Amino acid sequence: MPRSESAPRWRPARAVWPRPPAAVRAWLGRGGSLTRILRRRCPEGFSVALLGLDWRAARADERRHLGLRGGRVLERRVFLRCDGEPWVFARTVIPPQTLAGPGRRLHRLGGRSLGEVLFSHPFVVRGAVEWAPVPAACLGLPPAWGEIWGRRIHYLLHGRPLLVSEFFLPALWAGGRADEPCPCPSPASESVTTCA
Repeated sequence: MPRSESAPRWRPARAVWPRPPAAVRAWLGRGGSLTRILRRRCPEGFSVALLGLDWRAARADERRHLGLRGGRVLERRVFLRCDGEPWVFARTVIPPQTLAGPGRRLHRLGGRSLGEVLFSHPFVVRGAVEWAPVPAACLGLPPAWGEIWGRRIHYLLHGRPLLVSEFFLPALWAGGRADEPCPCPSPASESVTTCA
């Protein structure tokens, strides 16, 4: 799958304009494990498809977020699927220092969800969340998918950083199967949504 070098223009949720539709905002602002939500929506057919695991040069905005002066990062790309259909494209950027010690298993996840590791680990801190609309082609995805919305979340694992981007794909919205992940409204800031 060819990839473009265009980077999304990430912004804090409150600074994003024009606003995404309400149902999209609910998914972008949802806290907790996205994997868990998708498994509930697709209990029998949920799967993770590994698309790539490659070392590459960090982009300027990634270096800023990760506190890097330069060097390479490990990029992991997956589809989160329901019955074989990709619902979410996820991209994780991991600096070498994060892969040491407790982070060693991040290199060997294969078809396992990163969320299963992060949300079961007692020493993970979820940080800033940013949103962006992105043409699918800029992510190396089919151009026919048009513009898709995504979020980028900064995590610390034992104090070591990684960036997780999650892009919500057209199949997630098809037939009204995934209107909102939870029934509660987003707060005014829309940076985090808390649901029971």
